[in-house]
Amino acid sequence: MKPPLTLRGRSLDGFTVMAVVNRTPDSFFDRGATYGFDAALTAVDEAVAGGADIVDIGGVKAGPGDVVTVAEELRRVVDLVAAVRERHPDLVISVDTWRAEVGSAVALAGADLLNDTWGGVDPELAEVAAAHGIGLVCAHAGRQQPRTRPHRVAYDDVVADVIGHVTAEAERAAALGVARDAILIDPAHDFGKNTRHSLEITRRLGELAATGWPVLVAVSNKDFIGETLGRPVDKRGVGTMAVLGVSAWLGARVFRVHDAAGARQALDAVQVLSPGL
Repeated sequence: MKPPLTLRGRSLDGFTVMAVVNRTPDSFFDRGATYGFDAALTAVDEAVAGGADIVDIGGVKAGPGDVVTVAEELRRVVDLVAAVRERHPDLVISVDTWRAEVGSAVALAGADLLNDTWGGVDPELAEVAAAHGIGLVCAHAGRQQPRTRPHRVAYDDVVADVIGHVTAEAERAAALGVARDAILIDPAHDFGKNTRHSLEITRRLGELAATGWPVLVAVSNKDFIGETLGRPVDKRGVGTMAVLGVSAWLGARVFRVHDAAGARQALDAVQVLSPGL
């Protein structure tokens, strides 16, 4: 039986597409194509038309780069969340942030989910989600600081490390008052991991699904796909769809992607092949 997942009062039973919209000038994939306010709004519209169930708005590039202060992150994301909420009243809005101050502001602006890709470095973020009655993504970043790329990171068993961390974070969030059916876990491919780690997580994704928490995967165009296939960032779409299909088959529920329409079609195909998933 699939674990329940409820966001913005909606029960998300099937494969759920989470579209990425970054208000950053230096995103690794789109290179700032949606940094402008109007461009970001248009990208949201296109994602919804393409079948996205959730839109994940980010204001800080994941990798190393220019410093983005709390004030600047707020400037980039809060007004956009408010505008998207007005434009798409029923859309589930997620915000990719590790900062509690940002989480609180976007919750007031209309966000439904806080996507904490850096694994709980600010413990108050879970408290913010609980206080505002919204959801939380609990991820594993190898206990690394935000926007860092560790050198020669190692684990005795990367999947065991992931499961131990994300389930502890999920239980902590639930104890603080975040609704259990609004909590997701994310192994966070490439965050605090090398390509071998990300491939191992993908092969063994069923072990994460077996924890009973809904699993989110964020693999779209990532380095582990590029390194495995020898493809540059703009040529990783086919590899991304393959990994999405495998992840869906192994039990993932939410899929964070740059190409919402393509992902929707790929996941619909998996659903037809195995309607019990």
